[in-house]
Amino acid sequence: MEKYRDWQHDDDYLALVGDLLAKPEVQRLADFTQHYYSNRLEHSIRVSYTSYLIAKKLHLDVRSTARAGLLHDLFYYDWRTTKFNLGTHAYVHPRIALHNAEHLTQLNDKERDIIIKHMWGATLALPKYAESFIVSLVDDYAATAEVAHPWRRQLVAKFAHVNIDENDLK
Repeated sequence: MEKYRDWQHDDDYLALVGDLLAKPEVQRLADFTQHYYSNRLEHSIRVSYTSYLIAKKLHLDVRSTARAGLLHDLFYYDWRTTKFNLGTHAYVHPRIALHNAEHLTQLNDKERDIIIKHMWGATLALPKYAESFIVSLVDDYAATAEVAHPWRRQLVAKFAHVNIDENDLK
């Protein structure tokens, strides 16, 4: 998970998403907490870059993967408090993100599929492309890591001073 931090030094990746990262609408994602310990921009970059690296290794469409991965959560509300009558957050926010992304840049069919179906598993919308599966799975992994890693660090710090007798563990 730490490898995602290399994105700032990856010229090939930046060539694909730099125009999007420069947009105020994307930078505004930093104002929203995502998974308690990260903001939405950090999360989106983590998903985008990790998905890009996987797509690159598999010789898939890195451009669509990186760009749609960055835009997959392009919405501006706190999902823990804002509720919709149209369905759950898992159903609604990909549609809002797609709408916002389409107003930000021109999308191809694969990018649309990646964004709208990135909640596969929580929704029934089956991805059409390998790149859509990648972003969906990386999104799940990133969300889990963004919560679990800080909890683990807190737990280790809390118990670092506790001496445990190995006989008590038997």
